[in-house]
Amino acid sequence: MKILLTIMCCIGLASLAGADQNKKKGGNAAGQQQATASQGNKFKTGTGKNFQQSSSVGNQNKFKSQNQSNLNNSNKFNANKFNANKSNASKFKQNQSSLNTQASKTTFNKTKNVNINKNVSVNKNFKVQKFNLQNKPFGKYQAVKFNQHFKIAGAQNWKGSKYVVFKNYHPQWQNQWWWSHHYNHISIVFGAPYYWDAGYWYPAWGYDPGASYYFDGPIYASNPEMDPGQVVANVQSALQQQGFYQGDIDGVLGPQTRAALAEYQSAQGLEPTGAVDEPTLETLGMA
Repeated sequence: MKILLTIMCCIGLASLAGADQNKKKGGNAAGQQQATASQGNKFKTGTGKNFQQSSSVGNQNKFKSQNQSNLNNSNKFNANKFNANKSNASKFKQNQSSLNTQASKTTFNKTKNVNINKNVSVNKNFKVQKFNLQNKPFGKYQAVKFNQHFKIAGAQNWKGSKYVVFKNYHPQWQNQWWWSHHYNHISIVFGAPYYWDAGYWYPAWGYDPGASYYFDGPIYASNPEMDPGQVVANVQSALQQQGFYQGDIDGVLGPQTRAALAEYQSAQGLEPTGAVDEPTLETLGMA
C-alpha cells in the first residue's frame, strides 16, 4: 500500500511538471509571434510600402512643380512675344494712319470729271537730281506680297497705248541666275532688285527671296541710268514744287505719293493711275 501511494505521487508530480513546461512554451511562442508582428508593422510603416509611397508622392509633386514652373515660364515667354508683336503691329498701324492722314490732304479721287483729251502743260524748268536714299523704309510702309495672279486695279480702263504696259503686267518669280541671264540691267534699291525692260523698272521677284517691295508694278524711267528709287524721289520733288505732295522725299512709291500722283494726273487731264508712267514724267519734265 505504501508503495502504491508513492507511485501515484510520482505520477502526479510528473503531470504537474509537464503542464508547467507546456505553459512556458506557449507563452514564449505567443511572445515571439507578437514581437514578429510588431517588427513587421514597424517595417511596413518605417521602411516598407508606406515609405516608398511617400517617396514616390514626393517625387511626383516635385515633378509636377517643375513642369508647372516650366509651363509658367513658357506662358510668360509667349505672352511677352505676343505683346512685342502686338506693340510692333500697333506702331505700324500708327505709321499707316499718319500716312493716310497726310494722303487725305490731297484731292485724290475728288475730281469727278477729267478731260483726258485736253492739252497738258509740261514743266520745262524741272532739273533732275540725285538724292541720298540710304535709309531703308522699314516700319514706315507695308511691304506687298508676291502674287502671281496680281493685276493692277483699274488698268484695264486706262486709255492709250502708253498704259498697255500696266494692263499686261503680271509679277513672276525667278531665281537670281534667271534674271541675270535675261536682263542686262539689274538695280538694287533698299535691298530689293529691279530689272529694266523697254523703259520701265519692274520688281525682280525671287532674285532675292527676302527682299521687300512697296509697290508691285512698272516704274517708268527714260533710261536705266536712273534707278527706280531715284525716279520716285525726283517725282516726289517735282510734285512737292508744284504743291501736290507734302511728304518726305524718300524714293518710295507709298500711299501718300500715289495719292499726290493721282491728283496731279487728274489736274493735268491724264489717267489718274497713281503710278509713275510715261505721260506723267513727260508733264513733270523728267522724260
